[in-house]
Amino acid sequence: MEIHLAPTCDASPLPDWMVLFILHVEDEKPIVPTATPAPLREIVDQLHESGDLPTKKGELRKLYHQTAPLAPRVLIVCVGSKKDCGPETRMRAFLTAARAVCEKPDRTVTWILPDCSGGDSCREEQIVAAATALEMGPETQGLYQKERKKYPYKSATLVTDQRAGQAVEKGQIVGQAINLTRELINRGPHEVTPESFADRAGQVAAEANLQIRILGDDQLEQERMHSMLAVGRGSAHPARLVVLEHRGAGDAPFIGLIGKGVTFDSGGLSLKPSESMKTMKSDMSGAATVLGVMQAVAQLGLPVNVRGYMGLVENMVSGDSYRLGDILTARNGVTIEVMNTDAEGRLVLADVLCYAADDGCEKMIDLATLTGACVVALGEELTGAFTNEQEWLDELLAASKKSGENIWQMPMCDSFAEQLRSEVADCKNIGTRWGGAITAAKFLEKFVDEKPWIHLDIAGPAFRTESKPYREGGASGVMVQTLLQLLES
Repeated sequence: MEIHLAPTCDASPLPDWMVLFILHVEDEKPIVPTATPAPLREIVDQLHESGDLPTKKGELRKLYHQTAPLAPRVLIVCVGSKKDCGPETRMRAFLTAARAVCEKPDRTVTWILPDCSGGDSCREEQIVAAATALEMGPETQGLYQKERKKYPYKSATLVTDQRAGQAVEKGQIVGQAINLTRELINRGPHEVTPESFADRAGQVAAEANLQIRILGDDQLEQERMHSMLAVGRGSAHPARLVVLEHRGAGDAPFIGLIGKGVTFDSGGLSLKPSESMKTMKSDMSGAATVLGVMQAVAQLGLPVNVRGYMGLVENMVSGDSYRLGDILTARNGVTIEVMNTDAEGRLVLADVLCYAADDGCEKMIDLATLTGACVVALGEELTGAFTNEQEWLDELLAASKKSGENIWQMPMCDSFAEQLRSEVADCKNIGTRWGGAITAAKFLEKFVDEKPWIHLDIAGPAFRTESKPYREGGASGVMVQTLLQLLES
């Protein structure tokens, strides 16, 4: 898709849709962008006087059969109130607009962006967000449907007084990275296996000029990654560890991004009920997020050294499945008593975190759809964050605030580690039902070699159960924007 910047709406030929973003002001006329054409201002005034103007966040009004100099179709979008127009509100408005008018192929659109009071940096952030939304909006989870419900735009024009072409390119790269993550999660488990995911990572590495290592069963055995290998033992698809590397800062320390990649989770011998198994193709969301981030890091040429680690297994049931009561020895020598084979993601991450620490990463972040307990605690909108280094997490929280993605810090009290004590091994892989997200994080902490580390439990926001005007159901691509913001800063 081509995205252009323009200072005015004067364009020929006219677009299929002209989109106007307004701010609501209580008991006053709405705030419309300076670049709004006079005929469209008159329409806004008329709608305001008649009480038909959208006034709530993300509320829309579609107008048809307009005449020149306006497009034949006009979409008015209320971003929100003047006092409540942060990154999250703005992004939701942009995504709502992008999703609203792409029901036919080859559409052209002109977006009249809101005025910015925060200077050039604010305008640039707005352009990035708009370009990201235009890439994301038309993409749906209906990958296997015969007829598409939404189509990519042919072209878009962003009307703004900021001449920042690089911001457009950045926004498109971010949007494409999110879509890569979403696509992999939305594809069926018959198609996304440890081997096929590794192959896709190889394609991304070749196209984005990333260094890549792929470790198979024999190499994983040599690397003493017995905890991870045990989880994948019951599957016909062998495990893989994929490592992508971007060296953009010379000899600077590496940051490690570690993703849980359980391409399908049956629960193993602790078999899930059918209802809980339906969305378990999404249990590789952490690995898919890491892949999307690494693609964008390389395409943006960020001046940072970063490695992405994706631990890929399938947790299935067979005569070779690992069992309750098995004692596993992780890469760092910690022995683990298996009390539940459905607490498998932490067993994968244990070895991959050890590997990343041994590989020279001085700071680490892992991403995983790890616990239903975190969904119970925080719902589908919030990512749970756990850390052993507050300063490192504070940097990530600042990045999330700027990107508009919501993170909630969870406690890491040592008392929760008491639940993991075993009579026969160094630890158990699961505690009681209370505080399950925290005990899972305390388990992972045993494998980070005291490196500054953050655990992001994305079990809630990674895969949404329903669509809303500003988002498609299914995979969301959550945390791609936040991690890119962190790495850029």
